[in-house]
Amino acid sequence: MSQQKPISPWKYKPWWCQPWSILLTGVTLITGSWVIFKTIWLTILVSVPLLIWMGFFLLIWPQLILRSGILESEHKSI
Repeated sequence: MSQQKPISPWKYKPWWCQPWSILLTGVTLITGSWVIFKTIWLTILVSVPLLIWMGFFLLIWPQLILRSGILESEHKSI
C-alpha cells in the first residue's frame, strides 16, 4: 500500500501566489517603506495591512481550503 502525499493548496496557485512570493513582496514593501521615508508611523501604516494580508494568505487561507474538502474532491477526479 503506497502512502499518498498530503494535498497542498499551493499546488493549485500560480508562481506569483506562492508562500515565498507573498513573503518576499510583503517584506520588500515594508522595508522599502522604511528605506524611502524613514518614518516609523508611515512604515507602521504600510506594515499593518500588509501583515494582515500576509497572515491571511499564509496561515488562514490554506487551512480554509484544506478544511473545505474541495482539494480532496479535485484530487480524486484526477
